[in-house]
Amino acid sequence: MFEKMKALIKEKDMCVLSTVSEDARPHCSLMAYVADEKCREIYMATHSTTKKYKNLLHNSYVSLLIDSREITPRQQAQALTASGVFQLIDDAHKRDRVEALLLRQHPYLKDFVIHPDTIMICIKVQSLQLLKGLADSHFVNLKEI
Repeated sequence: MFEKMKALIKEKDMCVLSTVSEDARPHCSLMAYVADEKCREIYMATHSTTKKYKNLLHNSYVSLLIDSREITPRQQAQALTASGVFQLIDDAHKRDRVEALLLRQHPYLKDFVIHPDTIMICIKVQSLQLLKGLADSHFVNLKEI
């Protein structure tokens, strides 16, 4: 099942990032992303002045939703929840590599990525849950693989 989950991560390039504020309020953000080859790290760019980044600094645990809701019939849609931990990418070499990957997949982000306030973030994926259709659910703890 992990291979099917990885295929969905690689097929898509947009997700919803869920964070939590200091006062326990959830916040969702639509994000462009790229993943590493093993789908154990998911990379995104954001500005250091955003609510999501402030939330990430307060609470590094996140949830991502990657889905295929645009397909029809809708009862065949898949929703993948990735749970993980945020890490700032501060190593210059890795940051450059992630920027290049993001821009190759999302060239329209060029002005955003080169902005002085932009930072690169990594979500270290800990678990995945795939819902296929309305009730076919599969869970994978990546620590066990």
